[in-house]
Amino acid sequence: MEISLATQIESFVGAALILIGYIGHQAKWMDARRPAYNGLNAAGAAILAWIALRPLQVGFAIMEVTWTVVSLVALARVMRSPRSTVDSPQ
Repeated sequence: MEISLATQIESFVGAALILIGYIGHQAKWMDARRPAYNGLNAAGAAILAWIALRPLQVGFAIMEVTWTVVSLVALARVMRSPRSTVDSPQ
């Protein structure tokens, strides 16, 4: 199966978004309780989920769709939280 250059670029962008969030969190310059972190995860996972669904790659698709849903739920929770809750340390 040959993968197009466009698909390769899309998957690179998706992976890069997730890795920026992950590395940022590990390096402590990005907080997992902030919208940026969850937004990067959701966007990156959604791109990779789209790629995994065409053609269907079952394991990859399950992981990325789940990652997208979990990230969107976390993003919604962060967006609904009062600002003081987001900014307070745990």
